[in-house]
Amino acid sequence: MPPTVPPAKILLVDDKPENLVVFEAVLGDSEYRLFKARSGEEALSLLKGHPDVALILLDVQMPDMSGFEVSRRIKEFPEYREIPIVLVTAIYKDDPFVKEGYKAGAIDYFSKPIDPEILRAKVGIYSSFRQRMQLLRERERLLRESEALFKAGQKLTTTLESLPIGVIIADTEGRVRETNEEVLTILKSIGQIHAGSNEEFMTWWERNNHFLKSKNGPLMSALSSNATRSEIISIRCEDGTSKSVFVSASPLHSSSLNFNGAAVILQNVTTLRNIESDIEKQLLQLVG
Repeated sequence: MPPTVPPAKILLVDDKPENLVVFEAVLGDSEYRLFKARSGEEALSLLKGHPDVALILLDVQMPDMSGFEVSRRIKEFPEYREIPIVLVTAIYKDDPFVKEGYKAGAIDYFSKPIDPEILRAKVGIYSSFRQRMQLLRERERLLRESEALFKAGQKLTTTLESLPIGVIIADTEGRVRETNEEVLTILKSIGQIHAGSNEEFMTWWERNNHFLKSKNGPLMSALSSNATRSEIISIRCEDGTSKSVFVSASPLHSSSLNFNGAAVILQNVTTLRNIESDIEKQLLQLVG
């Protein structure tokens, strides 16, 4: 029988029990294995027994050891360095504070009060990256002599390194102020535009029913809530095929911290998704 994938382990770190209860209520206990710690020392102790944690949700404001210090301590251990850390804060959202979190090893921020839908989406994305990496590494260890797996791993690595990035700068009203050529290439590859010209792109952008300007999408979220949001969106093309696009939108501020708009990053991750699926199928065939 093919091996089953165990639920991803999520470590929740917050000194306030009520906040841990909220995280537990939102994430549930069927899809994930939740571990709770009320201090940085307790979190480090838990990690010793569970180095395969897929994601850490870490509160910034804790009395004995701040989330920044906990993150730095975790990243000192080689076996923990690849665990994604998402900092959770209800107070500090300014640029210097955010940069401090990234320097400490965090990959993202999550703001209180908690939006359950966004929390579940982010936890799903980040934990699956870690979990898939762990699964692939274990299978590679068991099947390292398999040429098919080796080639598939090489193909995945090459694709990850060569994925094009599109960037769109929008003002506070959602009007495009700047973009790069990769945006046109990506939109053309997923059937949103055909000629790939700037004029066609601007005509497409002015419509309000496409995925980048959807009411609940990352761009509108960044403009309305002044917070970063990322997700993978499935696009149905005219030829009946489906494409996967990673979209991340982050608020832009001036040196005086005035809100000026948002930066949108696009990636066509269809090929990556297909390769991941192929690798999983090969793994199942090899160990089945």
